[in-house]
Amino acid sequence: NHPQRGLVPPDQFIPLAERSGLIGELGRWALDEACRQLQAWHRQGHTDWSMSVNLSALQFSAPRLEHEVTHALARHGLPAHKLVLEITESALMQDTAATAALLKALSTLGVGISIDDFGTGYSSLVYLKRLPATELKIDHAFIRDLPGSRDDRLIIASIVALGQAMGMHIVAEGVETPAQRD
Repeated sequence: NHPQRGLVPPDQFIPLAERSGLIGELGRWALDEACRQLQAWHRQGHTDWSMSVNLSALQFSAPRLEHEVTHALARHGLPAHKLVLEITESALMQDTAATAALLKALSTLGVGISIDDFGTGYSSLVYLKRLPATELKIDHAFIRDLPGSRDDRLIIASIVALGQAMGMHIVAEGVETPAQRD
């Protein structure tokens, strides 16, 4: 929240944080704050709630990510299955061997893995098969023109069918109207 500009959206400040090298610190803070807030909600009785946290591509490739996630969960006394880490499809494809190893380690902890912006990057079904993802997050670009776009409806139906067949949760970004929800 900038004193003159007001709220600055993530698509404006995250690239700057990545270029300046501050994304690691910002990402650690966001992960810790998300876990702190979720624990506060759990203490209020909302124990069925979970929390999703976006990871930048640089944060995802950081060598200590698994340790940072483990530490944040332990510090706040949260079960790992209540945390979902969102990684963009394009970030997942940068170093597929390292990506698969890290995702398997995080999955072994019990953390959920969401493929963010699904359908806008590589959409490789081979990688989808190999990665331990628990959720597909459909990009808002497919939601924006609903219900008027036949193509978007067909693409969304295909993604939903694929995800459900693989036992994944499906999330749609940018649902703003009852027609889009339906």
